[in-house]
Amino acid sequence: MRSNAKPQSPSPSPFNTKLILICAFFLLFLLLVFSTTSSSTFPTQQPSSSSISESHVSSSTPCPSCTKIPPSLANAFIHYATTNTTPQQTFKEISVSARVLEKKAPCNFLVFGLGHDSLMWEALNHGGRTVFLEEDKAWIEQMKHKFPALESYHVEYSTKVHRSDALLETGLNKESCKVVSDPRNSKCELAHKGFPGEIYDVEWDLIMVDAPTGFHDEAPGRMNAIYTAGLMARNREEGETDVFVHDVNRAVEDKFSKAFLCEGYLREQQGLLRHFTIPSHRTGSARQPFCP
Repeated sequence: MRSNAKPQSPSPSPFNTKLILICAFFLLFLLLVFSTTSSSTFPTQQPSSSSISESHVSSSTPCPSCTKIPPSLANAFIHYATTNTTPQQTFKEISVSARVLEKKAPCNFLVFGLGHDSLMWEALNHGGRTVFLEEDKAWIEQMKHKFPALESYHVEYSTKVHRSDALLETGLNKESCKVVSDPRNSKCELAHKGFPGEIYDVEWDLIMVDAPTGFHDEAPGRMNAIYTAGLMARNREEGETDVFVHDVNRAVEDKFSKAFLCEGYLREQQGLLRHFTIPSHRTGSARQPFCP
């Protein structure tokens, strides 16, 4: 997500994207204000003379129903209004996730990658919990210095892109990779066991895979991230998880998302983004197959 250095990903026009983001956050703020004021109840009877004088005195004080702009929206406004650095995804790609967030937020949102779009995701999930997993420790410290409210964790990956074909074969042919369980207990090599413990304990409503780095052979690649996202989605108690994978023009993201998030669960592809909806595999008397 942080990776501005995705050479093969088309970058949206900075001016257009900035304008769109500012308008989106302004509309979101107006909706929050409207929902707050419309939920207030008003008296139906005429006030007495004594209450009239009291209300006249208090009219000069700020109205209790007025709503301050939430910090997540304020930070996003300021950031995108004062920088030419815009999110790596295009407007159409962002819109896919934004539509789901519109229905589910506030919710639990796990994002692989910490980057210039992180404030946007946090703002769109206002009131929910948005967590970022990042491979670059120095970049986390830099972002925390600028935006201390963002919740992020450092994650290490032992895989390499040049091993992706071997890992794909392992994942498709080993029975242990088709067993639904907590990733910490999985015997599949693709399951990532090194996340902070609380990451496994939360049932994530949305998961965005836009990291780690994957555009050269020595990069860690997103093999672990994609497989583990699918495993966590299946392992939830009930309901479903929306999983998004970016950069599906690349071989790893293309093959691994189809294999382990499953083409049968694919809901939409827009540009370089795929959206999968994966149901719990723990509900019902019999477990569902790994892929439908």
